[in-house]
Amino acid sequence: MLDFIQQLVSGIALGCVYGLIALGFVLIYKATEVVNFAQGELMMLGGFFVYTFIGLLGMNYWIGFMLAVACMALFGMVAERVVVRPILGYPQFSIVMATIGLGYLLRSVAGMIWGTDDLRIETPFSPTPTSEGRLKLGDLVIAHDKLSVIVATILLCAVLYVFFNKTRMGTAMRATSENMLAAYYMGIPVKTVVSLIWAISAAVAACAGVLLAPITFIHSNVGLALGLKAFPAAVLGGFGSIPGALVGGVIIGVLESMAGFYLPQGWKDVVPYIVLLLVLLLKPEGLFGLKLRKTV
Repeated sequence: MLDFIQQLVSGIALGCVYGLIALGFVLIYKATEVVNFAQGELMMLGGFFVYTFIGLLGMNYWIGFMLAVACMALFGMVAERVVVRPILGYPQFSIVMATIGLGYLLRSVAGMIWGTDDLRIETPFSPTPTSEGRLKLGDLVIAHDKLSVIVATILLCAVLYVFFNKTRMGTAMRATSENMLAAYYMGIPVKTVVSLIWAISAAVAACAGVLLAPITFIHSNVGLALGLKAFPAAVLGGFGSIPGALVGGVIIGVLESMAGFYLPQGWKDVVPYIVLLLVLLLKPEGLFGLKLRKTV
C-alpha cells in the first residue's frame, strides 16, 4: 500500500506538469481553434531560460523564475504575431505545419545556444547539507521538489480561475473563445486578446518547465517528449476544457507512474495511450468535452 501511495504522489506531480502543458494547448485552441504543436518546446525554452538566469547568472531562484515566465510570455506574443497571425484564415494544416516547424526551430536553436548536454538547476526544494529535501509522513516520503510541483499547480490554477472569471480581460478572453466574430462586434480587441492568450499559454508552459527542472534534466528534446504526453492529456480531458486538461494530465501521469512500477519494462509509455484509446472509443469528446454533432 505504501508503494502504491508513493507512486500515486509521483504520478500526480508528473501529471501536473503534463496538465500545465495541456492547459496551454487548450487555451490557444479555445480562442483561435489552432493546435499549437510547439507547446512542449515552449516548456523546454522556459526551462533553458530559468537555467540561464539561475544556473549561469546566479540569480535568486524566485527572481529567475519570474524573469523566465515573463520572457516566455513575451515570446508567446511574438510567436503569435510573427508565425501564426499572418496565416490565419488559411487551411488548418498550414497552421499545424507552422507550429510543428516552430517546434523544430526552437529545438535546433536551443541546441545551438545551450548545447546538447543534460542540464540541471538547484532550487530551494533541492536537498542541502541541512535539509534532506523531503517530507516524511510516517513511512511515506515525499520529495520537496515533487510537492512543490503539486502546490504550484494548484496555486496557478487558482490564479487562472480568478483571472478568467473575475477580471474584464478574462471575461473578454472567454467571450473571444466562445465566438470571435461576435466578440469583435461587441468592441473587444480580438487581436490583442489572442496575443495575450498566447502570452498566458507560453507563460504557463514556462511554469511547467521551471517546475520540472529540478525533477528531470533540461535538454533540447525534453519538450518534444513531454509535448507528446501532454497532447493526449488534453484529448483525454476533452479538448477545449480547461479543467479537463489538468485532470487528463494527472491521469496520464499517474498511469505512467503506476505502469512503470507494477508492469514490465516498456509498458510505462504504452499504458496511457491504451487508456486514451479506450476513453475515446467510449466517450469520443473526452471526459469533460462537450458532445457536439453535425446534422446533415
